Amino acid sequence: MKISLIQMNSGSDKAANLREAAALIERAVAEDAPDWVLLPECFDHMGGDSRLKRMAAERVPDGPAYRLMQELAARHGIFIHAGSILEALENEERIHNTTLVFDRAGREVARYRKIHLFDITAPDGTAYRESAAIKPGDAVVTYGCEGVTVGCSICYDLRFPALFQALAAKGATMIALPAAFTMQTGKDHWDVLCRARAIETETYFCAAAQTGQFEQGGERRQTYGHSLVIDPWGHVVARASDGVGLVSARIDPARVDAVRAMIPVASHRVDLSALSGFPT
Repeated sequence: MKISLIQMNSGSDKAANLREAAALIERAVAEDAPDWVLLPECFDHMGGDSRLKRMAAERVPDGPAYRLMQELAARHGIFIHAGSILEALENEERIHNTTLVFDRAGREVARYRKIHLFDITAPDGTAYRESAAIKPGDAVVTYGCEGVTVGCSICYDLRFPALFQALAAKGATMIALPAAFTMQTGKDHWDVLCRARAIETETYFCAAAQTGQFEQGGERRQTYGHSLVIDPWGHVVARASDGVGLVSARIDPARVDAVRAMIPVASHRVDLSALSGFPT
């Protein structure tokens, strides 16, 4: 299976972000003819306060980002794992950070809402409070893509290995991580965490990232980029250059089977909760 990862520098102009996403998908189709395309986290809107995020959020399945991804998937006959968008909720101040996936006919085949929310203070003192605007999801999601089972995750989820073990337990052989890692955390943690999740789950790990600056609360913030594809042995097999663009690779399901046969970690896993001394 041929895959393409889209790397973007989204801002607070939703219409401009959607135009750029469409242009990059068209470029991927023209240059690499992928079967499956992955966009980054919040490709439709980055930055702004809670009020601006609510204004940019759309009802699913009726919004412009939803319709655009649906139409592009059907027009080009490809799967589109549409990173994540801001999803408006009925009678709720907060919104969801939501992945939508469309098959070759433009049918929605999966919807995942980000579970772990980015509430941290960075080393430079910058505070991130995603939970002020975002409501967490409550479901572990996989879907079938022509013989490949794809697991869904978003950005900060990367730091919580239990989610990825759950995805592997549900049959995932490839995991998608749309992201918008900060420059400070990305330069130290991005590669090692992505490789760790691939090695632990013995899956292909595909991470499409935001790159460059965006404005948040009147200040400029920097995302790390470096979108990458990692094989089940933990090798980085493709990496995006700096800046907006794309990177493509091939996924071989037989590689997953071979790695799992060499080191069958799933069959060796012990239920630690049954052991004495395990915290409850």
